[in-house]
Amino acid sequence: MKKALTLSLGILWIIPALPGQELTGDDIIRRVNEQLSPETSHGTAEMTIVTSSGSKRTFVFEQWSKNKGEKNLVRYHEPSRVKDQAVLMLNNADDIWMFFPRTQRVRKLATHAKKQKMQGSDFSYEDMGSGDAFVEEYEAERLEDEEISGYDCFKLELVRKQESDSSYSRLIVWVIKENFIPIAIDYYDEDDPARLVKRLEQSEFRIVDGIPTAMKAVMHNKNDNTQTEMTLLEVAYNVSLDDSLFTERALKR
Repeated sequence: MKKALTLSLGILWIIPALPGQELTGDDIIRRVNEQLSPETSHGTAEMTIVTSSGSKRTFVFEQWSKNKGEKNLVRYHEPSRVKDQAVLMLNNADDIWMFFPRTQRVRKLATHAKKQKMQGSDFSYEDMGSGDAFVEEYEAERLEDEEISGYDCFKLELVRKQESDSSYSRLIVWVIKENFIPIAIDYYDEDDPARLVKRLEQSEFRIVDGIPTAMKAVMHNKNDNTQTEMTLLEVAYNVSLDDSLFTERALKR
């Protein structure tokens, strides 16, 4: 998600602005980016997709992340039809490989695949594994502060840089002032900056290994009238992860 899921949160010691000095949009988004980027993380999550007809599909997966989100590995545990299927995302999801246990084959996806839905959910591969996108792909402007769900928030507009290939023309981000966690993100169409396509809402905040963490994230798809709920079942930060874990060979384990 462009850090959408917040599965890979990082700690940021909050340094207050000097008297008379206001935080700029760039100041805030850099702090958010640091908050979302621990050196490593490892966790298990449950993902429930709710279709437009109200039917549900649930997946359980394990995720490993390294180099502040530049490397990501996802391996599915449930349901049985996708058990042991795995996705390796490198270079901030610019390079993606998938392992299919039934055929014991690894397939490299085309570059544009990062914009595709992950297991048919409302999270794309880009949303799940694009590292420092907030600061690398967008220009930030601070808007008027707002309150959301009882939290005093910074409100930012992130406009895609000209050289960026991001799937979104712009983002509107509400950031909790107390801990610099995004509580909501609006995603706008790749070609039409006025057209809202998705909204992410995060909740159930806890401190894990000293790091503020959103344990639940819900992505609402405005185009398809669907939503995907992601719940962290367990997570740990700054754990030891060998580089060999993030290789095509390791996908088959």
